[in-house]
Amino acid sequence: MRAAFVERLGPPEEIVYGELPTPRPGPTDVLVEVIATTVNPVDAFVRSGLFATPVPFPFVVGRDLVGRVLQAGPGAADFSPGDMVWCNSLGHDGRQGAAAERAVVAADRLYHLPPGVDPATAVALLHPAATAHLALFAHGRAALGRTVLVEGAAGNVGTVLVALAAEAGARVVATAAARDAEYVRALGAAEVLDYRAEDVGERLRAACPDGVDLHLDTSGRNDLGTSVDLLARGGRVVLFAGARARPELPAGPLYMKGCTITGFVISHATAAQLAEAAGTVNRLLADGRVRTRSVETLPLSATAEAHRMVEGGATRGRRLVLLPGLDAGGVVG
Repeated sequence: MRAAFVERLGPPEEIVYGELPTPRPGPTDVLVEVIATTVNPVDAFVRSGLFATPVPFPFVVGRDLVGRVLQAGPGAADFSPGDMVWCNSLGHDGRQGAAAERAVVAADRLYHLPPGVDPATAVALLHPAATAHLALFAHGRAALGRTVLVEGAAGNVGTVLVALAAEAGARVVATAAARDAEYVRALGAAEVLDYRAEDVGERLRAACPDGVDLHLDTSGRNDLGTSVDLLARGGRVVLFAGARARPELPAGPLYMKGCTITGFVISHATAAQLAEAAGTVNRLLADGRVRTRSVETLPLSATAEAHRMVEGGATRGRRLVLLPGLDAGGVVG
């Protein structure tokens, strides 16, 4: 099979597109024909070595896929050849990745794709939607009546955060570019502030007079001074972006208000947490209310270029989807 892989960790130039043996599924595994995969920032972290995790060499990069079942082991009774499926937890913790024509997925990390959902549309949403679900509920404890502040609300993760928090009955205050304000309001935000405004801090305090119960910053700036100042008593900051950020911790205000700061990466999510998030992801895919706003498709052979684009910040506001079928000259889907 053709795959995008590395023989050692390093820059995008280490990625090779070439032949590897087709993997063999174990008794509780499923062999999947990959129709679509994508590139997330965390994929670049793994490939570069920034995110330390066991990887076998040669190592196929990537974690998300949508595909079709080719073969299911006897312990994967929920899956049959021809089923459309997806996974968002390959390519780390000893598992080979998704950037290949075939991939083996453990049955407890594989989910059925809702009928009629386009594979490229789906794969673009898998990582942002699962990240948003876990940030809000597993780590942020968002609930009815809480005030949730989402910074970077028009981005891939931010849009899902806004929609899910509003759906849960939280009051959502968001920051975004002025041009995106109406879009973010349509997702459920009660107030949307221009993050470029010089007085955005004052506006946030005015918009949240009783403080913020949950602060989520998708930009990775992680300005903890501002975050903690905005928090209500017992409020919480969830960090899930900004791998190289080293902000100053305002310890005094943090403990005097009884607040907490917690961090998470989706790579550490358990199979049970991912399965819970998968229910939300499938609901979003099925109803189509939240979609990635801009998707660019590339052949799987362009994986190294896609990693360069993601690492260089050239994909803001859009998602890169890699289609093995474009290299094969066949029909995608």
